[in-house]
Amino acid sequence: MKIMNVSNVNPYDINTNYVIQLSKDKVLVSRDDPLLKSIEEEKKSKDETAQAQGTQNLQGEKLSMDEERLRNQLQARDSEVKAHEAAHKAAGGGMAGAASYTYQRGPDGKMYAIGGEVSISIPEASTPEEALKNARTIAAAAMAPANPSPQDFAVAASARLMEIKAQQEILQEEQKKQNGISTYNTAMNENASSTQDEQESLLDIPA
Repeated sequence: MKIMNVSNVNPYDINTNYVIQLSKDKVLVSRDDPLLKSIEEEKKSKDETAQAQGTQNLQGEKLSMDEERLRNQLQARDSEVKAHEAAHKAAGGGMAGAASYTYQRGPDGKMYAIGGEVSISIPEASTPEEALKNARTIAAAAMAPANPSPQDFAVAASARLMEIKAQQEILQEEQKKQNGISTYNTAMNENASSTQDEQESLLDIPA
């Protein structure tokens, strides 16, 4: 090669087989010089580290103030969303499915979660007591995050309706049991009274 940019000036022909440039220390070196190789490797390492830390944008340039502000907002949102969904999942127990997220690419090239959801599967309850337990678990899962969303409040409200219905069914069953016991006791009392009347009538028979 014969053409090279020296310190970003116009290229010129130096009539050699080396590429000449100024290093960061303003030292004139050739492409084959070990010093240049070490400088390039150091720069590459720094660039990779900066990219990994999110301090460079997709063009390899340092983030501007606006880009840093956006990145910080996305990082905070990512943490908030993941903590939110983790709370749902923990409270939902076996009824909670895997969390799914909506992502946005930041100015540093990384993907940040900006929304998410956890599905809650409602098993078929065989008894009102089981339905009551499920409803309370769903309500707890919906309201588990520190800052419930409008959707969370809606799910919790639906769960409370399920809870009320289950409580009503439980109360009805208890009333039926109580009515059954009362009917049984009444019948037993009537039978006892009838037997006593018969015995008394037998005693009244003249000799």
